[in-house]
Amino acid sequence: MTAEGSLGASLIPVFTEYLHRSPGQRAWAFAQKVFWDMATVLAVIAGLGAIFSRQVVSIYTIFGAHRATWDLAVYLNRLIFPSIFFIGLAGVAAALLHTFRVFALPAATPVFFNLAMIACSFEVVYRPIMRWAPAEYRTPAVALAIGILIGGAIQLGMQLPALVRRGMSLAPEVSVSDPGVQKAARLMGPAFFGMGVYQINLFVDTVFAFSRKMPSGSVTSLYLADRVMQLVLGSYAIAISTAIFPTMSEQIAAGQREQMKRTFGFGLRIVSFLTIPAAAGLILLREPIIRVLFQHGEFSSESTTLTAHALFFYSLGLPAFAAIKLITPMYYSTQDTLTPARIGLYVLGLNIALNTIFLFFFLRFLSNGSPALASSLAAYFNFGALFVFFRNRYGRLGARGLLASLAKIAVCAGLMTCVAYGGRQVLPVAAQQHLIAQAGRLTSVILASVAAYFGLARLLRCEELSELFLLLRRPGAPQEAVAQAAAQ
Repeated sequence: MTAEGSLGASLIPVFTEYLHRSPGQRAWAFAQKVFWDMATVLAVIAGLGAIFSRQVVSIYTIFGAHRATWDLAVYLNRLIFPSIFFIGLAGVAAALLHTFRVFALPAATPVFFNLAMIACSFEVVYRPIMRWAPAEYRTPAVALAIGILIGGAIQLGMQLPALVRRGMSLAPEVSVSDPGVQKAARLMGPAFFGMGVYQINLFVDTVFAFSRKMPSGSVTSLYLADRVMQLVLGSYAIAISTAIFPTMSEQIAAGQREQMKRTFGFGLRIVSFLTIPAAAGLILLREPIIRVLFQHGEFSSESTTLTAHALFFYSLGLPAFAAIKLITPMYYSTQDTLTPARIGLYVLGLNIALNTIFLFFFLRFLSNGSPALASSLAAYFNFGALFVFFRNRYGRLGARGLLASLAKIAVCAGLMTCVAYGGRQVLPVAAQQHLIAQAGRLTSVILASVAAYFGLARLLRCEELSELFLLLRRPGAPQEAVAQAAAQ
């Protein structure tokens, strides 16, 4: 919630306004104050989370989950929680750099975050770290927790030099009286909730997954299914959303509201063109995908079945999850963070209600997929409400043209599904096969399906195909290309 958009949602529009009206020292003075104000707030949150780690972990066991590793969870949470300080400030730094169309550097920092965790998974690294832990907690998981902390610090450290080169001073300056800071703070409160609705709903799903009614392994299956879906979501929707948000903020600052709506329409069509077939592919190939990625070691075929079941229901909501990543920044570009937050309250209530109904009345049919289905249905409600409210306030958003594009995309995705189904029958991915053979067969089926999708899209003259290839031909990072094409 602190790193994935909520801080940028309030900071980018205000900082863009400063740059548009008074570029230079005044704008960077505002950024400096926001940075250190957030550092203070995040330090307090990180400290409280570590101190009250036992109470934080208790929230997850509200439905009476097994507590065999409860004390270890408390200890690990105490180690990990301070990373919020670094990751939150990395989000602030990324938002400032995005305003200048610097996308490659912030996008690269998670790679080094992952490398830090991977390094801590090697025995030569985790054994010395384990010795520092109390005797009852000496597991490799302790080293991974330290890896998260180190990775967060690296994410922040990589971006600070780029800010300094553009004019920002890192001298500490905390201010709560600055008008710009107060304006950003007013936007930040609702944005923190509105942009974090997905994370909150995921937390709710996890709480329900801990119920004793759920099959053993439900929490892990939901987590892994969400990670697979996030791979698609992050590759397309989040990347395009990140790129067009500063563009929409600039257009609003310049009074170009119609251009801003066209930018949103462009992003939504491109994302739909990619995520709808991706959702269909994940649904049809969910079991071989999970088998190839995870069915090794102690991850059994039963675990694959459980995770694939959760992935099915998460994939149903993938287009909605992606669309939300685009429509909420459109609100924030107009400096309206309150409306998404208000709608988010209804979305949260709907998700809790659906989880409760599914848990007590439909668990026999939905099993561990019930939290995922609840989140997917809540996501469609979220996007629909956001779309209708914005249209009523600012006028048409090109729904007719969007529906025409979606009809063509659906036809192309239908053909792709047929090819994927046939490929799965011809080249089955069996558990007894070697991993390389499994990966080769799965890759062949995916490539054939993608070729069928793009081939039919070309025959139907889907304009999104030519726009996508235009973006791929542009020099520079994909995010920068999206921003330039959207602006045009």
